[in-house]
Amino acid sequence: MKSERITLRPWQDNDAKALYKYARDPDVGPRAGWPPHRSEAESLEIIRTVFNNPTTWAIVWNETGEAIGAMGYGPSCDCSLPAREGEPTVGYWVAKPYWGQGICTEALRLMMDHVRETTDIPSLISGHFTDNPASGRVMEKCGFVPTGDTVFDHRLYGGEDRPIRVLRREHHP
Repeated sequence: MKSERITLRPWQDNDAKALYKYARDPDVGPRAGWPPHRSEAESLEIIRTVFNNPTTWAIVWNETGEAIGAMGYGPSCDCSLPAREGEPTVGYWVAKPYWGQGICTEALRLMMDHVRETTDIPSLISGHFTDNPASGRVMEKCGFVPTGDTVFDHRLYGGEDRPIRVLRREHHP
């Protein structure tokens, strides 16, 4: 999946250096519910486990070929979103130097086109911590609609009493 600025492709072991460079930033992971990475070895382990599935991609900046974030969907999200049966959870993040440039919106649109073209998934669900409204704007620009639900999930990093606003995107052929 490719646009003018970015490519979504499977994670590779040689992305570990870039992943660690960006995922160690304490302003990045906690906004998405995961702790900052502590070493390049930990980043490599994440690539080989968490990111090692057919529905999680590196967001690659075409100009440099560097992985600058992640985009994906699946049942793997260990969070308490009120998903319907068979409804995957969407998750994404982008490195801090790339914030505010529409990259997550671009990546989410690429992935949604892929989902529409290659699956019969009827809808997607996602959520964002209410103290990270930028993530919600990405979802809304891509047609996600607030469900009115708010959930709390203590299993996510920093999740104690952090409200998560829930949004859903229906797919219509």
